[in-house]
Amino acid sequence: MNDKHILYIMTILKEGSFTAAAKKLYITQPSLSQIVKAAEASLGAPIFDRSSDPISLTPAGRLFIDATSQITEINENLKRQIQDLNQNESGILRLGIAVQRAIHLLPKLYPPFSSRYPHVRIKLVECGSVHLENCILENKADIAYMATIPKNIQLEYRLIREEHFVLLANSECSLARRIPNHTPIDISEARNECFINCKPGHSIHQAQQAMFLTRGMDPAVAFETDSIEVGKATVSAYPAVMMCPDVYADPSAESHYHIYPLLNVDTPRHFYACYKKDSHLNSYMKGFLDMLTELKD
Repeated sequence: MNDKHILYIMTILKEGSFTAAAKKLYITQPSLSQIVKAAEASLGAPIFDRSSDPISLTPAGRLFIDATSQITEINENLKRQIQDLNQNESGILRLGIAVQRAIHLLPKLYPPFSSRYPHVRIKLVECGSVHLENCILENKADIAYMATIPKNIQLEYRLIREEHFVLLANSECSLARRIPNHTPIDISEARNECFINCKPGHSIHQAQQAMFLTRGMDPAVAFETDSIEVGKATVSAYPAVMMCPDVYADPSAESHYHIYPLLNVDTPRHFYACYKKDSHLNSYMKGFLDMLTELKD
């Protein structure tokens, strides 16, 4: 069984069917089926339960996926260790990050990193914060930068900065007329306001929904978005409110919205750089982490 077989099997698992995987891989379905049958013959057991929809792994298939993940990680660690021995500061750094975080971070971090490591290319793995830890565990990213609560014993969490939530409120909102700007409040003060929310898949959404649940809140929602910038721009122009991390609150826009630090946050999170505990960090990965730690807002 070779690397191509492993790629094809992982694609079938991700896409949920042979048909979808064949389209993704630009091969015919009969060819893909023959490749998988050859891999199963080599393994001595079926990898997929073809009776399920979407397709699922057999017990042997799960063992196969676990083993290939371990082999991939061992090979990656070996490659990094050899790079260190050869003092080779070139390669690819796979950075897991939410798009919104990338907008804020990369303009500050990439220029000095690129200057220090001109032969290292950063490959972004962009997804919502709640999925980033899985990207590390599944070897899709080397380092993830996210707002989270350390919870997985397989991962190392390096604190980068503390995060605090604020509520942005259009200056025409009832809340803004009642309570002076910059006054710390509980989110329940906005129970009668119209909210702009981050979509599910973002950790902000999780934190906000937890706060709504504990306070019995079910406020009106204008719309949900993947972009904090879209929400901020709308709050500037429309009588609505939006919860976001304090780092994204723009004091220069305070003629359009008020900024209220939120009290009694049920699920406090902070910014962490996250990576596997047993992974070997080569010189440029360590350099990236050091730069990230030293970065000032």
